[in-house]
Amino acid sequence: MRRSLSVALAVAWVTACTAAPSPEPAPPAPAPPETGGYDVVIEGGRIVDGTGNAWYAGDVGIRGDRIVAITLPGRLRDAPAVRRLDATGRVVAPGFIDIQSQSRFNFLAGGDGRSVSKVMMGVTTEILGESTTNAPSSPAMLEAAGRAVGATQFATFGEWMDAMERHGASVNFGSFVGASTVRAVGMGQAMGPAGSPERRLMQIAVRESMEDGAFGVASALIYPPGNFANTDELIAVNTAAAPYGGLYITHLRSEGDRLLEAIDEAIEIGTRAGVPVEIYHLKAAGERNWRKAALAVAKIDSARSAGVDIQANMYPYTAGSTSLTACFPPSASADGRLFRNLADPRARSRIRAEIESPTQPWENLCDLATPDGTLLLGLGRSAHRRFVGRYLGDVARELGKDWIDTAFDLVLDEGQGIGTVFFMMSEENVAMQIGPSWMKFGTDASGLDPTRSGGLAHPRAYGTFARVLGKYVREERVTSLEDAVRKMSSAVAVRLHIRERGLLREGFYADVVVFDPSTVGDHATYERPHQLSSGVDHVFVNGQAVVADGVHTGALAGRAVRGPGWTGWTR
Repeated sequence: MRRSLSVALAVAWVTACTAAPSPEPAPPAPAPPETGGYDVVIEGGRIVDGTGNAWYAGDVGIRGDRIVAITLPGRLRDAPAVRRLDATGRVVAPGFIDIQSQSRFNFLAGGDGRSVSKVMMGVTTEILGESTTNAPSSPAMLEAAGRAVGATQFATFGEWMDAMERHGASVNFGSFVGASTVRAVGMGQAMGPAGSPERRLMQIAVRESMEDGAFGVASALIYPPGNFANTDELIAVNTAAAPYGGLYITHLRSEGDRLLEAIDEAIEIGTRAGVPVEIYHLKAAGERNWRKAALAVAKIDSARSAGVDIQANMYPYTAGSTSLTACFPPSASADGRLFRNLADPRARSRIRAEIESPTQPWENLCDLATPDGTLLLGLGRSAHRRFVGRYLGDVARELGKDWIDTAFDLVLDEGQGIGTVFFMMSEENVAMQIGPSWMKFGTDASGLDPTRSGGLAHPRAYGTFARVLGKYVREERVTSLEDAVRKMSSAVAVRLHIRERGLLREGFYADVVVFDPSTVGDHATYERPHQLSSGVDHVFVNGQAVVADGVHTGALAGRAVRGPGWTGWTR
């Protein structure tokens, strides 16, 4: 039987377990550590504890899955230890939390739960859920999934989490519930506003998912069926998450021409639903919109000053990546008819007309990036292999077509959306956005193994966190090491109410990364993406070594992390 925490108990629990760290550093205790041995002792490192406070020298002792001692340097020198690491010249920090991961299929049947590219840049926890999740599902969704039911598609959010735990992962993992998935429960792939019965179904799906451990509701409002939802519908589904301490996290309805209006919509949703708001990968897309990046930051600052709990995250690159179908209007995919529409001359003509002269607001990424800034990656047919790693405009010129017909034909011939990189942002804005105290980082990518991955991919899958530490901390000094680590760790844990993670603190889970601040950095490029980051020497997840001496150990030490509404909490 499902149980719900009372609001009072939830508030008390969140206050006790996830309160923001004190701004004053707590000096290491001068008393000798507790007697007894350790599984791991990390000696002589610079401790950057995740609070944002200045680093200090110290030793760290791990026993089982917990940090049990943080002492003055040398205090653990004579303590018995199974393994002893010399961290001289290294930083010892809490493991990094990827707030926007796309690794959900890595942690299910047939997936590579090692998440190699992530842990090799210090990630110890991945948060899933943007727009689409593997649960909950309506009977119609399960029927459509066929053989995938029980492997990749599940009736309830809790069943999905259990399946990922059984599969195993090198990292901890948790998820929001996808707003597009929730809409599909109530509306399928139909366009148009949801009526009261459909909204009730969606709200039930959200409530049950929150009780199963979801962190809140995650939307992506430029993709069907997510962009079929209007503001009132999104308020309704988030209202269902509010009593459980849910967070609304969103890929805005526009990151380009209507960026500021889209932020206003997100604020309205959060305010009226009674939930905090988090913006996925904040950006100003398209050169004509670059001036809006500073305005977006100012708008968020202003809203926060007025008492609105709104924050954001980002990835440190000037290009985004999604499907080529992001260049098509929402109506092209209504009722799941995308490919049939592209094959129908009359429907195709209507889609073209909507691209050339939009009758309603929607986000055309080919317009924002321009065809010459739209890099094609995910082409599978042999006839198209020569186009991999080339720009859409270049391919269109070779084929003697305009970019619209070229995109139509490629998607139709491939029978899939085609992974694409869109160059839309400015380097100056990327550096500027790292500064605000409310900013965090996410890869917007799945974990990859360079020895098994072919083709091209966005380099953020391999480099996001190392790039921040190398390029923006060490080389360009855009932000301090301590604040960057805070934004990678405790800022996310506090935001999502993740218990006893995100800090180097006695009693917390031993998610720990040891890296060399003088060499940490990314190497993946758009032309050669499958290159691991360097400078991360050791990574521990729940006390187990997942990276040792710069090599992935293969350990599947990760555990599920769940939101404050989970009915399984016992304390």
